[in-house]
Amino acid sequence: MNRFENKTVVVTGGAGDIGAAICRRFAAEGAKVWVVDTNVEAAEELSAAIRAEGGNADFRNVNLTDAKAIGSFVTSLTEDGGQIDVLCNNAGLMRRGPLLELSPEDWSLSFKVNVDALFHMCRVVIPVMQAQGGGVIINTASQWGLHPAPGHIAYNTSKAAVVAFTENLGRDYAPDNIRVNGIAPGEVRTPMLESNLARSGRSIDDLNALVPYGRIGEPEEIAALVAFLASDEAGYLCGTVVEITGAQAVA
Repeated sequence: MNRFENKTVVVTGGAGDIGAAICRRFAAEGAKVWVVDTNVEAAEELSAAIRAEGGNADFRNVNLTDAKAIGSFVTSLTEDGGQIDVLCNNAGLMRRGPLLELSPEDWSLSFKVNVDALFHMCRVVIPVMQAQGGGVIINTASQWGLHPAPGHIAYNTSKAAVVAFTENLGRDYAPDNIRVNGIAPGEVRTPMLESNLARSGRSIDDLNALVPYGRIGEPEEIAALVAFLASDEAGYLCGTVVEITGAQAVA
């Protein structure tokens, strides 16, 4: 499939496990992909690997907690008539702990990265999409933003804000032919997840047993959903957050 031929796609957190799968999927379907990540080495390696596979990708180091840096990045892509057809706000971080064990700094950083970055990115990308006649924005929320898990109040609350932000943005800018949707993944098999499990003494099999479908998700499955939502096949989906959890209510 070449659903994104001649399209430009921006993926924040693009060098992470799920982000990388998203970037590879868009590139495989013909898009020019911008891998946006502060992990410069990983972003450079990913974009080079995509090019070696015949895709079109480049990377940028953008501090998503800095509104000016976000504005400069978007201007650099669009000042000579360039378009942004798809924006995937995928970057995020998790700070663990119940309220009384969570520092004010961790609470603040959770919102800066998980929510404020979306606000600043969308404020500069939406005018670009309005001028070009439309576009697609996909925000990565979380299963825990809908069904909070214990001991993760900052992450849960910030991801709940992403859900509300997505639904509001979709309703506000649908008249401009800008489709805004979100995804709410459950547990996904990544090296980071596996290392966290190793520290806790749990295993992938333990997580699989909690999922009605029989296993946790794979990054490529999340990427496939993102690609569908960004494609013309999802042309009437707007202002919606799609859970992808294997029918698991909460981890």
